[in-house]
Amino acid sequence: MDPILVTNILNVVYEIATLAVVVLGLAVIFGLLGVMNLAHGEFVMIGAYCAYFAQANHLPFLAAVPLTIVVCGLLGLVVERVLVRPLYQRPFDTLLATWGLSLLLRKIVEWIYGKGYRSVDRPLAGSIDAFGADYPVYRIVLIVVSVVIVGGLIVWFVRSATGKRITATVNNPELAASVGINVTALSRNTFIFGTCLGGLAGVMLAPLATVQPLMGLDYILKSFFVMVVGGLGGLAGLGAGSGIVGGVESIVSAVFDRTAGYTTVLLIAILFLWLRPNGLFSRS
Repeated sequence: MDPILVTNILNVVYEIATLAVVVLGLAVIFGLLGVMNLAHGEFVMIGAYCAYFAQANHLPFLAAVPLTIVVCGLLGLVVERVLVRPLYQRPFDTLLATWGLSLLLRKIVEWIYGKGYRSVDRPLAGSIDAFGADYPVYRIVLIVVSVVIVGGLIVWFVRSATGKRITATVNNPELAASVGINVTALSRNTFIFGTCLGGLAGVMLAPLATVQPLMGLDYILKSFFVMVVGGLGGLAGLGAGSGIVGGVESIVSAVFDRTAGYTTVLLIAILFLWLRPNGLFSRS
């Protein structure tokens, strides 16, 4: 096969897979709690800084994974209890609160690390032959890991008892509580899980991104585009939105440049808001 064609195809797959992981935490939180967490990009940013912290202290790259889970988990616990829980069923107030949280988290990171750019070394250097094209090993690993994470979550959600309790809570929280489901604990754990997923996405992408306090803005905007296009219909909307947004941005960027790719995705999101505001898969 043509090496250039193979490289572009792999780039499209990479964009879709990693974008799905980035959006996954936001989609999980919204799916159960109805909370659009505007600070989700900052949790991705925190994960990236955890990867930088591990590197700066001469720790293995994988040490950033438990570090991120601890940091984002504890932060998610506090945020859910203090900020989000009192605002359930008040979506506009939650938007404002999490937007303020995003500003606060950004300023805290700026205070600790400054506004300068940081870089994280790739844990796996070099490239491999992929159908005749030389492609970075780390990107291949990210594609595989992303598919495993998303696929594993789908299987767990469908087959586990916790997944059934989550479904019951989403459909009718009052009825779920009446049959003994601890809705409060389930909501808390879901929020923490979503923030940890965001942080882990940041760890994964840190070696390929410029680590800096404003990096979360790009990820929250892309996540918003995915949810606008795919709709709020759970995992189906996540897959469709990630495929369209990630695929279109990658293809247009390859043909023109990154600015053109981002602009095209923005226009698609605007068209969906105008012509199909519920996205491809509306929330039932």
